[in-house]
Amino acid sequence: MKKEEIFALIDENKDTLTNMALTLWENPEIAHEEYKSSQLQKDYLRSVGFSIREIPDNPTSFIAEYGSGKPIIGITGEYDALPNLSQKRCSAQEPEKTAKDPGHGCGHNLLGTGSLGAAVAVKQCMEKENLRGTLRYYGCAAEETLAGKPLMELSHVFDDLDACISWHPSFMNTLWECSFLAMNSMKFRFKGTPSHAAAAPEAGRSALDAVELMDIGANYLREHVIDQVRIHYTITNGGGLPNTVPAEAEVWYYVRAPKRDSVRSTVKRLLKIAEGAALMTETQMTYELLAGCYDVIPNYTLGDLIMENMKLVSTPGFDSKDIAYAEEFTRQLSPEQKQSVLNSYMAPNSFDSTQPLSNQVVQNTDRGLLMAGSTDVGDVSYLTPFAQFTAACWPVGISSHTWMSTACTGTSIGCKGMLFAAKVGATTLYDLFTRPDTLKAARQEFMEKTKGITYISPFDE
Repeated sequence: MKKEEIFALIDENKDTLTNMALTLWENPEIAHEEYKSSQLQKDYLRSVGFSIREIPDNPTSFIAEYGSGKPIIGITGEYDALPNLSQKRCSAQEPEKTAKDPGHGCGHNLLGTGSLGAAVAVKQCMEKENLRGTLRYYGCAAEETLAGKPLMELSHVFDDLDACISWHPSFMNTLWECSFLAMNSMKFRFKGTPSHAAAAPEAGRSALDAVELMDIGANYLREHVIDQVRIHYTITNGGGLPNTVPAEAEVWYYVRAPKRDSVRSTVKRLLKIAEGAALMTETQMTYELLAGCYDVIPNYTLGDLIMENMKLVSTPGFDSKDIAYAEEFTRQLSPEQKQSVLNSYMAPNSFDSTQPLSNQVVQNTDRGLLMAGSTDVGDVSYLTPFAQFTAACWPVGISSHTWMSTACTGTSIGCKGMLFAAKVGATTLYDLFTRPDTLKAARQEFMEKTKGITYISPFDE
């Protein structure tokens, strides 16, 4: 099948995909609460011939599957929103509902729908050409909390994949070949003995003292970890009134590092600090892992294939109305703000940052570099050959997780970027079914990069 025919299949389905993306945008649901969002996708996928597999203890994640046998090729999608990002489709900050309501500031309404659209188009190709193999769309909950895919993998749903791809909304159309930081999100809770702080302080055992001593120990730990380790924390419960010895206190930590092993070793030391704080204050400590994820192993063979198809698609096709709307946002950015975002997303020096919208494919220059963020697709990259790309879904210089990106992911800008991504994803999936030598090379690269490494879910560590 010619790839122009695959593009045509996406275009034939663009109204359905656009309506789905906008429905998700208008009804945002946060991590682990994406019941309507996941059901919308499942109902549609069933209607076009996919079988749906539920995942134990994971009610808002699922797998849609078509075909049988090898190879097994996957594409991941997400649909969770962010809290406190409700925003109207306008260039002034104005919540759609209230400021505390969620919004799609990371574009997951587009991410999930674009990946789904790619899978549907490839299913049509498989039917027409009688292609052998298994196609999977992974509906993934809770990426924003970095818990979704590690929780899914407790059921070993990625283990038998021969390759997997994904994409993410951004302000430019490029390939991501950088890695991301592995991380753990943890809460430490201390329980002490309450007492009147003035009348009987000797009878109290302060849980807040334990938190503060833990934080002091963690700050001393910073001197004795590798430079790239990041330890962030916030006290989420510091007790009640000053004249009562706090019986309960809680502190929330993130630990990030370039590799999972460094996260593990740092967390072990942090746990000892927490135990020591409890010992010093005669309190009790409990520990809860909220989320954890791996760094990313980009597969360069798959990346080259994706870039080949990105150049073939060439452009999201933004028009003068899209550009005018984008300019309403970009004129609000200072040069310093814009440059900071370009730097954080590793935009190459050749990237034209004066344009309000990126209407062409940008050759990436991030191979071997490390982005200072985390994503749970890293876990997938330790289980199968994996690569991801980005598509322009909001104006140049705007960061994700902002009211500005939220305003754009519900417009034609976001939807055109999504359709561009669907075409790139569909042609790449098709190639993986029809170019066995490329798939074999991707597998060989994966085996070399993961030699001697055994994946352990962060929730099993």
